[in-house]
Amino acid sequence: MSAYFKSVWPPLVAVILFIAIWQGAVSLFHIEKWMLPAPSDIAREAASQAERLGMHASATIQLTLIGFAAGTAVGLVIAMVLHLIPFLKSALYPLLILSQNIPTIALAPLLLIWFGFGLLPKLITIILVCFFPVAVAAMDGLTRTDAAMMNYMRMAGAKRHHIFWKLELPHALPSVFSGIKIAATYSVMGAIIAEWIGADKGIGYYMMLQKSAYRTDRLFVAIMIIVALSLLLFLFIALLEKLLVRWRPQKR
Repeated sequence: MSAYFKSVWPPLVAVILFIAIWQGAVSLFHIEKWMLPAPSDIAREAASQAERLGMHASATIQLTLIGFAAGTAVGLVIAMVLHLIPFLKSALYPLLILSQNIPTIALAPLLLIWFGFGLLPKLITIILVCFFPVAVAAMDGLTRTDAAMMNYMRMAGAKRHHIFWKLELPHALPSVFSGIKIAATYSVMGAIIAEWIGADKGIGYYMMLQKSAYRTDRLFVAIMIIVALSLLLFLFIALLEKLLVRWRPQKR
């Protein structure tokens, strides 16, 4: 508990000081609420909008989880296929990298034209955001398999699929989870972008409404919810990694 407290209190104190300075600066310089609301105004607005925010947050969480699961699955499948078929990797891997140079928000209008205003274009937007870090991390982990163990299994007569499932994939799990944790934070951003383009509920939709009304305090509330969702999803994946990858030595 002492070590945990020592690791937690510095950022906690920094956040408290930041909020105190923010509150004091707004009061001292008489900054207009529509330009930069005080933390106390944001907290009051969060409490008054709790029910409405809960409804929008629920829609965003549902969209995020579905898109994150689909994006992670797509990334893992791509990594496994490219790892098992080297010719495809040499042909398609540069194209995967080039695909990340196209901003997701630029593709979202095209997805709406092609697939309409339903759930599918929103899911595709999140998948495009999530699959790349998972695929790259998984491919990197699969190439770092212990060479001695690989030769031993080959001498023991192990088939290619045995080596993959019993050696390469378990050895790659730490790298895979690193990519999944990155994708977890990206998935919330992808959901917000999808809701900006076309939705009738969700935190992204709520932000667009408040932007039009110049309700900066409500925009800050929405940002806080986005940060909280990203952090919770990241912590869940980190906990899952700790449960599944028990063989990896823990850093002191």
